[in-house]
Formats: sequence, structure tokens, C-alpha cells
Amino acid sequence: MSSIDLSAPAGDPYTAPDFAAAALITIDVQGDTLDGAPLEIPGTTAALPAMRTLLDAFRQTSRPIVHIVRLYRPDGSNVDPCRRGAVEGGLRVLTPSQDGSQPAFGLLPEPGLTLDTDLLLAGGIQQFAPREVAIYKPRWGAFYNTPLDAHLREQGVTTLVFCGCNFPNCPRTSIYEASERDYRIVLATDATSGVYEHGEQELAAIGVQLMTAGEATDAVAATGGRPSSASLQRKGTAQ
Repeated sequence: MSSIDLSAPAGDPYTAPDFAAAALITIDVQGDTLDGAPLEIPGTTAALPAMRTLLDAFRQTSRPIVHIVRLYRPDGSNVDPCRRGAVEGGLRVLTPSQDGSQPAFGLLPEPGLTLDTDLLLAGGIQQFAPREVAIYKPRWGAFYNTPLDAHLREQGVTTLVFCGCNFPNCPRTSIYEASERDYRIVLATDATSGVYEHGEQELAAIGVQLMTAGEATDAVAATGGRPSSASLQRKGTAQ
């Protein structure tokens, strides 16, 4: 018996990105995940230029940007079980207020900005610019026990463009969480470390659009900085 292809076709009205109502989500792009750092994730440093290209495009069109970050208390109390023993044993990675926990150079809108780790660990949203914020996540997924979904709905967002570190873990989990919440989703493949072919195929099967940073940048720029009617409707519904 032949199998049925349930993948969303290109241009599907339910999954096609609406870049006029898009937000950019960066995942765990922090000093300790870069080349030569204690939690080095291969490919993250190499992906930084593509991430910055996306950030420039979203800033120029006044689209929302959310930097999702991970912070590990030195006592291990908020650390994933698979790493908790190592942190309790003295491993210092993503430690609040230390340099390695800060976003990678060039990621934030102005030099000298740093994370307010007390605010973030308390579940708050740190604002860097009118439409650019940081949110702390306690586990792999950006939506798990965070204010991310409420923040995005308040902004009238319908489409999420993901980039960052490290695809098999946090970006992939966050993408599936976003799909469960009916967001339209784009993965910027060259702006994300750890992307592999089978993972791309799995994402395409649930309607995720795979683009390069350049393609996503062009799509955002083409909107001219105007919100779509769909985003305005969604924002009004959320209020």
C-alpha cells in the first residue's frame, strides 16, 4: 500500500510565512557556546555573520526580536538534569553575570549592553530597544515556563524566524513548541549551528520553511516595515 504524503505543500495558506508579522528568535547565542569556550558548540561562531544579517533586517523594518538565553546557577539548582551533576561538581558555564553568559559580540543592538540576569531569572523580560528583548528559558524549549508566547501575541506576531545554537537541542525543541501553538515557522539554516539533512526533512514535514539568512532577509525587507492585516487582527484578538 502506498504511503500518503501529509507534508504541507509550498505556499500552503496555513503554513506560509507572513513576513510582515514576523519575529526573529535567537537561541542560546552566548559566549560560552562559541569556538574555544567551555560549552563550545561547533558551527555557532561560523553562523554569527548570518545571524547578524537577520538582525539588521529585522531592526531596519522594526520587526520584533527576542534573544532567548540560558543561565546556569552555580549550585546547579536550575540546570537540566543531564548537566546538573557537572555544574554541581564545579563546571562554570552560562553562569549569571559572568562574561560567558552574555550574548555573543555584535548580537545586541548597541555595544556595552549586558543581560540583567536577576530580572531574567525571575521570569522578567529585559528590553534592549523598543521591539528587541531578552527572555531566559530554564530548559531546551523557548516556550517552556517563559513569557515568550504572551509577548509574541501582544506584538501581533504570526510568523517566527529561528536561528542560533544548537539545532538538535534548543532550536528544534523551540520550533516544535511553536508549531504546537500554530505559529508559521522559518528556520534560517545557515544562521543555526548543528543543522543536518534528516532534521531539515523532519521540519519540512511539519510545515517549517527552510531558508538561508539572505532569503529570509530579502523577504522581510520586501514588507517595507508595514504590519500585515493578519498581525493587526491577531494583536487585537490578544488584547
